[in-house]
Amino acid sequence: MQAYIVKYIVNNKSIDDDWKKAEFEEQNHLLCKAACDILCQATDGCDILKFVHIDDKVVCLEHSQFHSMLKIELVNKDSIETFFNDHISFLRDTFGVLLFLYTVMRSKGLVKLKEEICDLDVSLIDKEFGYGSQSLINMMITGQAVSNVFNNDQIVAGLKLQGIEKQSEVGFMTLLEHLRYCQVGTYLKNPCNPIWVLGSDTHLTVLFSFDQNLVSKETQADIARRTFKLFDQDGNNFISTQHLKPLLEKLDLVSDDEYVNLMSTKLDSEGLGIILMPSFMEEFFSEQETRTPDVFVVFHYNGQPRSNSNSKVTYLEGNAIIQESDVICISEDNNLQSCLQSKWPYIEIQWKGNVTPSIN
Repeated sequence: MQAYIVKYIVNNKSIDDDWKKAEFEEQNHLLCKAACDILCQATDGCDILKFVHIDDKVVCLEHSQFHSMLKIELVNKDSIETFFNDHISFLRDTFGVLLFLYTVMRSKGLVKLKEEICDLDVSLIDKEFGYGSQSLINMMITGQAVSNVFNNDQIVAGLKLQGIEKQSEVGFMTLLEHLRYCQVGTYLKNPCNPIWVLGSDTHLTVLFSFDQNLVSKETQADIARRTFKLFDQDGNNFISTQHLKPLLEKLDLVSDDEYVNLMSTKLDSEGLGIILMPSFMEEFFSEQETRTPDVFVVFHYNGQPRSNSNSKVTYLEGNAIIQESDVICISEDNNLQSCLQSKWPYIEIQWKGNVTPSIN
């Protein structure tokens, strides 16, 4: 929710504005816009949404009574923003987060939800620690309740695994990629807005920037790099020369045998039987490569008071630099940097006040 609130700030204000301050009315407006974004993208194709709430007449509600008091109200999707504005207290009250989650789930439809969730035996919310599963995180970020973070569907050992189907509005990076438990696809790493939800092993935080040059719509070079990885399942950054022809075919490039043989010889001049991704990209898409700014300002938000200095939740500002180096500096005691290196391998950030934010 914080990420989608920030989306409206980043797109409508500049870094030089006093963007951290918002009057009560503006707070409600931002909260409403964020809720509409999350709900509408999760219910694509639905005209009627199901608003889960508690009767306004209930004054004091015990936790044990919560589920027995739930009600559903049907709302036309075209009027959902007006409806949220009129019922904004529902989002701000004690059970607001849970009621909104139920609204998203019921509006999306349980049948659709079950189709997207890979393993129905895995709870959306961990019953012991209370954190959300990857399916829940993906549903709130992208609208898809799939359990994987790679691009599109993949066939693994004969099984079809559902992935993220398009570039997301808000991105996602996770410490688990640094630990090699998963590989986040470009649809999440390169979202439409310079905002990323960051996942540690126990918590979610938000990193964002006002620099729109950090993200872009998917280019032909991005598509080529993503397609190359389909033939590089182990993530070695190279493919067999035997895969060059089907790769060119998939990218709608010239792929007759004579041309493929010519390119194989050029791209594999040492006869090793492999083609490196940088060589392939330089040959076919050198003019379409986009560069990330070398220097940019980022902000980090952690909603846990105990994870902030003096237990005060605040936006921490840092100056990021992309180093010109072939050596990745691994810092085992800096989980935030380890997480960000999955997107920017050579990033260094100097945080104001010399306080490194926590992602836990």
